[in-house]
Amino acid sequence: MRQTVQDFLGHSRFAHTLARLDLGAGRAVTIWENHDDRMVYDAPLGHTFSYYLDGGTGTRRLDAGAIHGWPGAICVMPEGHRSEWEITTSFRFVHLYMPDAELRAAYAMTHDCDARRLDMREDTFADIPAMSGPLGHLARAADMGETLLADTALAELIAHLPSRQINLRGGLAPHVLRRVDEWIEANLDSSIRLADLARIAGLSEFHFHRMFRMSRGISPHGWITTRRIELAKELLRTPTPIAEIAAGCGFASQSHLARMFRNHTGSTPKEYRAAYRYDGPARSRNRR
Repeated sequence: MRQTVQDFLGHSRFAHTLARLDLGAGRAVTIWENHDDRMVYDAPLGHTFSYYLDGGTGTRRLDAGAIHGWPGAICVMPEGHRSEWEITTSFRFVHLYMPDAELRAAYAMTHDCDARRLDMREDTFADIPAMSGPLGHLARAADMGETLLADTALAELIAHLPSRQINLRGGLAPHVLRRVDEWIEANLDSSIRLADLARIAGLSEFHFHRMFRMSRGISPHGWITTRRIELAKELLRTPTPIAEIAAGCGFASQSHLARMFRNHTGSTPKEYRAAYRYDGPARSRNRR
């Protein structure tokens, strides 16, 4: 069974978790401390973004010329990569873990483009200011347990991920994707069938499902669920009763919304609403 980078570290006798924040859907932020260790990440599942918070000069990547780290260094470890590390002195670092489908879907949604344009290149001990800020905020969010701060930092990180220019083959044409997206957004409060989406695209259900996943990096069902959760987040920042939000976002019941919301965000709708009241309007008022 394939393991994530987090799983590999979890088996180490020397790596210790200092803080962890579950963001749902397989996404997580973990602050680690490690020392006197040797790690091999062999074809891990999911993507890992690493940011050195304190120390790191005693950490070397052995399969890349034994180069060593430094405070503020960033490492990007794509899914399926292999790397070998030696740690001789204690250091602290934060990891962001993202499943491939979740990262590609978020990238496609943020950049309004085909998910295959995401350039998940490997980086080792890089200086990337556009990433260091969001990763630093994610570390703070994990340390403080602030989910909303993590959401904001993650959105900022994804907004700065690089793209690549490639000749796309297969998938759905941009104008078809836009038409499908518009129909989904207009019908989030209703039951959405695969046949409806396939009809809009002028394809068979099987062919549509395959082409959609190719373009978005996630299944139509996963994409629609994500859009419903995002709409629920917006409505939870208003006084709208949660039962009404569930119905307005296409969930069968309030309990159905609660279950799916926790799976996708790591918190319940009530917890999210309470956090927004504390971190959002209230904090803004205190600043004025």
